[in-house]
Amino acid sequence: MSHEIDDKEWDLVLEGSNSLFDLKFKDVWRYRDLLVMFVKRDFVSFYKQTILGPLWFFIQPLFTTIIYTFIFGSLAAISTDGLPQPLFYLAGITAWNYFADCLTKTSTVFRDNSNIFGKVYFPRLILPLSIVASNLVRFGVQMFLFFAMLGYYYWQGAAFTPNWALLMFPVLVLMMALLGLGMGLIVTAMTTKYRDLAFLITFGVQLMMYTTTVIYPLSAAPLKYKHIIELNPMTGIIEAFRYSFLGKGEFSAWSVGYSALITLIVLILGIVIFNKTEKTFVDTV
Repeated sequence: MSHEIDDKEWDLVLEGSNSLFDLKFKDVWRYRDLLVMFVKRDFVSFYKQTILGPLWFFIQPLFTTIIYTFIFGSLAAISTDGLPQPLFYLAGITAWNYFADCLTKTSTVFRDNSNIFGKVYFPRLILPLSIVASNLVRFGVQMFLFFAMLGYYYWQGAAFTPNWALLMFPVLVLMMALLGLGMGLIVTAMTTKYRDLAFLITFGVQLMMYTTTVIYPLSAAPLKYKHIIELNPMTGIIEAFRYSFLGKGEFSAWSVGYSALITLIVLILGIVIFNKTEKTFVDTV
């Protein structure tokens, strides 16, 4: 009888030690139904007690665009490279919001789900991935708003020219998602020991936005600060995003390549830190 038990092949083996780079992607695929469930949970739970529901997907970027147009466009008279001001700002806001949402929501995944992690096994990467996927739905809705505004200004005869760089759009979205995911994994691992980071991350993301070209074109930046702004990997992504849809922006293979390299480095670093922390975080959260 004991011989039969020893020879039995188990479907799942839980081990206490594994490689830092082993995130068990096969397990993630096996638990893909759980991933879909978490995506639905994130979408429904966030808006189920609101009056306007998913309309907030439109309201937030629209009101932000109006405020930026008034403050930075009218009062500060900051250049928008000859583009209609609302269209210029909405392009930057749409791209930035997806990255920022992936970062801020992933950065608290250990703290927010410690009760689940301590009770049942599933690949821990499922939750960060579900956040990136659910935010993609919101990004899609905001892109619909961007396309609507794009169509309106095209009908009005505004001077902008979409071009071949549109083929890079899926790559740019992937870069935004992976950069936000990688940075979020780093922060959420650190918050298991340093709780203050959870309070600083939202404020920090807002400050980080001003080091990108969301509210001003790179061409308008003073020369002595231009290289500093280009160090932010989101700058190259936003400039490429604007260039592909509007034909304006300092787009280059170097800037996109730099953003892709930084994204890859941050993602790998986030994976390593996350994989190391997930083994012991229940004892520290």
